[in-house]
Amino acid sequence: MKRNLFAVCILSFGLAGVGSAQGSASSAENGTHYTQAQLKQMVRDARTSEQYSALASYYGKQQNDYLQQAAEEKQEWARRSQNIVSIAAKYPRPVDSARYLYEYYAYKAAEAGQLAAKYSQLSAPGAPVTAK
Repeated sequence: MKRNLFAVCILSFGLAGVGSAQGSASSAENGTHYTQAQLKQMVRDARTSEQYSALASYYGKQQNDYLQQAAEEKQEWARRSQNIVSIAAKYPRPVDSARYLYEYYAYKAAEAGQLAAKYSQLSAPGAPVTAK
């Protein structure tokens, strides 16, 4: 009985490990998330229009994610702006942190949009391949 229980435990841990490894491999293949080192390597090695379009789609997705986060923070900023109690409140107030987060996400969205436009222009047929 103990052998069967031990075997079942080992088997279940093994299957859980294989499932999580497959999940992370499939997300890397889809290009949903790259590490900073992978992005630098992709930018360095990009020579074909397919590579540039992959970079453009990644940065386009990043831009959409940042725009969504900025919209959420803008709503939070508006909500917190209604509860300003005192002029002598200690800095940073919650409304300030929401505003700063909104500005950060808006900046990152603009930055990602510029990179997406750059790489989509480079992925166009007839674009100069050596320009970076």
